[in-house]
Amino acid sequence: MHERARSPDRIGIIGDRNAQHPLHVATEKALADAAGASAVEWLATERLARPGAVDLARYAAFLVSPGSPYESMDGALAGIRYARENSVPLLGTCGGLQHMLVEFARSVGGLPDADHAETNPDAAHLAVTPLVCSLAGQVGTVRVVPGTVAAAVYRKAEVEEPFFCTYGLNPRYRQRLESRGLVVSGIGTDGEVRIVELPAHPFFVGTLYVPQARQVPGEIHPLIRALVTAAFRSPVEGCRAALAARPESAAAAS
Repeated sequence: MHERARSPDRIGIIGDRNAQHPLHVATEKALADAAGASAVEWLATERLARPGAVDLARYAAFLVSPGSPYESMDGALAGIRYARENSVPLLGTCGGLQHMLVEFARSVGGLPDADHAETNPDAAHLAVTPLVCSLAGQVGTVRVVPGTVAAAVYRKAEVEEPFFCTYGLNPRYRQRLESRGLVVSGIGTDGEVRIVELPAHPFFVGTLYVPQARQVPGEIHPLIRALVTAAFRSPVEGCRAALAARPESAAAAS
């Protein structure tokens, strides 16, 4: 396991920023509203693919962004694996969830060649495959499984969330991954997986939808709030306290 910094003070967005991508804009704004804009930083997947290029111990949490395929799948998987193995809070949305599934299948599920049908459709073990029906551009019902982290976050049996994806967990591997510790904590009305989590982890949740796209001014989406709370003492206040302790923050204020 990697040694973490004593005071990680920011949230890293794993993905390849595109200022014209509406979901990237929504992701930045949602995290900025919850944690403060100074605490949010993009981590390009090509950099993450180079060992030592990014000091991941500086980050209190990660959000794996929508908008895949990424420039480097290896980089995205490296960031996800770091968070999983080092108990760093992580939320993956849309393509983020899909790559969480690939990483888990490879590292824990006993499928080292597990892959994603969008980028390698001829792979022998496809952990992520096309959904029976595309959810792109839809608002769908998610049934939250009682007794899970998702249930504690939402405090509702059903929620309505925005979807932008056409890929999800290959049902062929659901039982295998569940037997290795992955928990399905939200399902669609068709029975397909919508939320997954690792209950032994401080916060490791993936959603097939994009909760940050539903955040409205003055309100923080429950999952975004939960991520930031897991990273710091509380949304905004905890993050600002961590930032205030940084020497460069004091210099900037002078």
